[in-house]
Amino acid sequence: MRVVNISQAKSHLSRLVEEAAGGEEIVITKHNRPMARLIALEASTRPRKPGGWEGQVWMADEFDAPLPKELEMGFYGDGSEPPAS
Repeated sequence: MRVVNISQAKSHLSRLVEEAAGGEEIVITKHNRPMARLIALEASTRPRKPGGWEGQVWMADEFDAPLPKELEMGFYGDGSEPPAS
């Protein structure tokens, strides 16, 4: 474990991040009091598998239909057209 003060951490952040990524634990102090710990991120233990919600979610046919005017007025106040995207 390596201890550095916050001034050193600011000056050498890139190097400290590389060291932490290599497995070293770095404790950052302020006025000799530990404030933070810089460590490597753990690799994901399993790859993400897309999907899994098939048959559990549906979308109404009118999902993309324009909003009713009264609801649109709730968003835009005066019933004016929505801003162009």
